[in-house]
Amino acid sequence: MCCESKRRFLLLYATQKGQAKAIAEEIWQQAGAHGLEADIHCISEMDKYNLETEKDPVVIVISTTGTGEPPDTARKFVKKIQDKTLPPDHFAHLQYGLLGLGDSEYMFFCNGGRTVDRRLQELGAQHFYDTGLADDCVGLELVVDPWIDGLWLALKEALQFQKEKEGMNNAVNAVSSSLSTAPHAVHELKLSSEVQNLKLEDEGARRSDTLSQKLDDINLVAPARDTEPSLVHSVPPVSQSALNIPALPPEYIEVEFQDTQGENLHLSSLISEGRTFEVPVTKAVQLTREDAVKTALLLELDIADTAFEYQPGDAFCVICPNNVSEVEKLLHILGLSEKGDDIVCVKVKQGTKKKGAVRPQHIPERSTLKFILTWCLEIRAIPKKAFLRALVECTSDAGEKRRLQELCSRQGASDYTHFIRDSNVCLLDLLHAFPSCKPSLSLLIEHLPKLQARSYSVSSSNLYQPGRLCFVFNVVEFPAGPSRPVSRKGVCTGWLAELVAPLLHPSKNSQGTKGESSSTEKISIFPRPNNAFHLPADPSVPFIMVGPGTGIAPFIGFLQHRQKLREQHTDWEFGETWLFFGCRHQDRDYLFKQLQCFLKNGTLTHLKVCFSRDSSTAEVAPPKYVQDVLRLCAKEVARVLLKDGGYFYICGDKKHMADDVSDAVVDILSMEMEADKLEAMKILAMLREAKRYLQDVWS
Repeated sequence: MCCESKRRFLLLYATQKGQAKAIAEEIWQQAGAHGLEADIHCISEMDKYNLETEKDPVVIVISTTGTGEPPDTARKFVKKIQDKTLPPDHFAHLQYGLLGLGDSEYMFFCNGGRTVDRRLQELGAQHFYDTGLADDCVGLELVVDPWIDGLWLALKEALQFQKEKEGMNNAVNAVSSSLSTAPHAVHELKLSSEVQNLKLEDEGARRSDTLSQKLDDINLVAPARDTEPSLVHSVPPVSQSALNIPALPPEYIEVEFQDTQGENLHLSSLISEGRTFEVPVTKAVQLTREDAVKTALLLELDIADTAFEYQPGDAFCVICPNNVSEVEKLLHILGLSEKGDDIVCVKVKQGTKKKGAVRPQHIPERSTLKFILTWCLEIRAIPKKAFLRALVECTSDAGEKRRLQELCSRQGASDYTHFIRDSNVCLLDLLHAFPSCKPSLSLLIEHLPKLQARSYSVSSSNLYQPGRLCFVFNVVEFPAGPSRPVSRKGVCTGWLAELVAPLLHPSKNSQGTKGESSSTEKISIFPRPNNAFHLPADPSVPFIMVGPGTGIAPFIGFLQHRQKLREQHTDWEFGETWLFFGCRHQDRDYLFKQLQCFLKNGTLTHLKVCFSRDSSTAEVAPPKYVQDVLRLCAKEVARVLLKDGGYFYICGDKKHMADDVSDAVVDILSMEMEADKLEAMKILAMLREAKRYLQDVWS
């Protein structure tokens, strides 16, 4: 009925980097067209909603962070619902639908959403709609888009059911009948990420030729033949389709330039994680040879005059800026090169249609333009479809406008995946490819996410090196390609490498030795403790470490700590220690050859190394990868884990190493226990549950 008020539902989101919030806002924007009104809140704003008394359907969008944990914004909520004193019918009145976001590159896929979903079920809440689990590894939209499409009918049925229930208070039997026959969970959407993954792999195989275009001219974005799609060019059927494009996100930010120039805020104002520490870089060492495939650096920080504390195995975060030249280029494209040092006032636009609009927390109310673009916005972020939709309105060329519409449309989903998402295209790449697109500063503030601090594993022990913190990293390289006109280094690793260049390559007039200097270069850091990835509390317990490449970093801290404990407590019993390390070439990227010292003094009991790219003249080829060496030590590995109650640590690349190591451990357990693979997998799961099989991995 046209005069009937819109029906309400509660919409909650829990986000770490903005993905869940953006999807929740998309749901909020679409709701009106379906005659519904979303009451949207961050799940942390528990003073603005009350699930204990909520009568309307609830929609939850929640991401996963760290090693399968709920995002920081959901921690209080999760702690509240995990109260063991709550009765099993605590949420019996509640109808909800949940969309979980995760990345199958990591072990505990969508565990943030699964944790909340499972607990709500335990407390009596009922699904009115199937849970969706979206995989960022293959593209969130593969699950998100159909999940949102099916949401509206499910919501209307749930609301109708609620209305009928409210009107039948005088007929208990009728209410019971309605409860048993009400259409509850929706329409067999088949939102399995595994199925979507298979579909994507199949499509990817068919398009492999397109994706491997030769880079004869890295500045040429369009392909040579019109039969091949590219970032700027489409082919049938997309080019001839009527398009379903997202609704235009409402503008909600207003910026005002002041002619005066001013000072910038302190970097500590950029984070909400707690206290930050500005510390000097006292040492830098290149661990790899110049001809190595990757450049690995070790940096030492002086934390002696701070309250910064850590344990071996912990991580910490570095607050880093965007690349200076990229910021300058963006200022030039925006036509603001002369205003970089001008003060910008950022506020919510009056009369905006965006519900609950607020200035993003990571954007200062008053700062210079350069500060915002350098320290606040992730200008390298892969543009979301909502951003592309907004950029359409800033584009004057009809052909470019159409292509941007295609890339954000349902029909252009595959093109978006291949030419933007998988190609790691950023805003600068888009503005290069679509030169008639001239976005405003306010649009960038609305759509670019917060520039995240980068996390690194500690590679030292405060017991071994008091007042010092070391970490190791590869300088990340992004080569030029059809959609990226220039090569780039990682935002943080590239900045750090440039920052410490004087330490790595001191001038002839410099005092001191290579790698050390009185340099006053400082970086801002804050702790990110690891709840589990620590040495066993009992020093007599044996443990195995697997860390190829820079994955060895935390284990250097482990061994340094163990060495000092052995020196200080000669009467203690210490368990055996195993280290499995691998790299490409023994003479180019064997990062810590001083491992032999740990071996000689007894801190390290067994050291197993392998080199994947070195040739061998031996009759039996040596193992190339750490998982191969593990299999050669099967009996010892099984003994440590099964008989001696030992620990197993893995650090390094998830996709190309950690999964293979897990497979090797399953094979070892199966063989040594003379059990089938399923039984071995159960044992490994038990080790994980007992926090004796621990991972610190990245994709």
